[in-house]
Amino acid sequence: MQAKRIRTLHIIIVFLVILTMISLTCAGTMGILYVRETGEVNRLRGEKEQLLADQAMPVLSVDVEDNTTGNNEAGMTEQDMESASEIAAAGQDSMGDADAAGIAELMQAKESEVEQSIKDRMKALVTGEDGSPLKMLRSFFPENLIYSFEDEYVFAPVLEGVKKHTLLEENFQKTEEGLMEYVENGTVTSHKGIDVSKYQGEIDWAAVHAEGIEYAFIRLGLRGYESGKLVLDEFYDANMRGANAAGVSAGVYFFTQAVTVAEAQEEAAFVIDHLADYDVPYPVVFDVERISGGKGRADEITKEERTEITIAFCEAIKAAGYTPMIYGNVVCFSQLLDMTRLNDYDKWYAFYDDYMYMPYEVSCWQYTEKGRVDGIPGNVDLNISFKTW
Repeated sequence: MQAKRIRTLHIIIVFLVILTMISLTCAGTMGILYVRETGEVNRLRGEKEQLLADQAMPVLSVDVEDNTTGNNEAGMTEQDMESASEIAAAGQDSMGDADAAGIAELMQAKESEVEQSIKDRMKALVTGEDGSPLKMLRSFFPENLIYSFEDEYVFAPVLEGVKKHTLLEENFQKTEEGLMEYVENGTVTSHKGIDVSKYQGEIDWAAVHAEGIEYAFIRLGLRGYESGKLVLDEFYDANMRGANAAGVSAGVYFFTQAVTVAEAQEEAAFVIDHLADYDVPYPVVFDVERISGGKGRADEITKEERTEITIAFCEAIKAAGYTPMIYGNVVCFSQLLDMTRLNDYDKWYAFYDDYMYMPYEVSCWQYTEKGRVDGIPGNVDLNISFKTW
């Protein structure tokens, strides 16, 4: 933890360096404006001096008959004209100095304003009610996906070749009951859902439906992270029957530990075999999370291998007439999978906070693991989706 604090301090120092660079950039910009302004002042000064010189020149009046030259303008002697020119020039010099001082003062004020604005924003993002150094970093580096992984901050680039969502941050709202919604022009356009497994125990699905839950992702099973055996969730059948009977649209998910394409195809066949007796209008989800602590049999496969495994599962599900979906968190979608190859599949994103931190297109967001729903004893994962199936 101490090491993480030190790294956070280092990152903040980097921010201050970046802040200084931004200030210097602003100063450079103002300098360019100053040079341009000075050039304009000099041009206008030259025009005025030329005008004064034209006015000071004696008017030549040629008399054809006696060939005499007229005098200077009445009331203005040559000495007077020279004195006026000197005064005018001195006045122009004074005006130029004043302009330069004003521009310098403006540059300094703008630089201070930018610096203070950045400091205020950094402070608010760190010290706010839901603030943290991580949230501050995410705000200042939108070109990266930033997360904490194994006591390090990871700055993963946001990939150009991956579809981006068009959701607006200001449209996410929480109800008084703590439920997340997506609201457009006063209308809730998101859809309420949950996901369950044996850990929720027996569920009163009629009560769940009465609370407004539209769909549920039900765990079908998993592959043992050590044994490699395929296991059916012991509450799968009861949950599917209950959801179907209550009118809650059902999808399923399977926790993979496949290490080869052949094993992914075996998992898909296992899932498809157990879908036959139920109505499954919602997606069949491939959960690609890693086991924490480095104990999973699939933890050491490469990004390319995991991506091939994911595609193999999804294509088998699609061929069977179901909708495939991929479940993961920010680590999965930035480090474990090649997202540029997965644009054709729906994504279900897990991120537990009051804002959805993900630039890529997702169909469903799991925003808390501590939700409460009538009919379910204890906590349950809550989701909102941005489409229906």
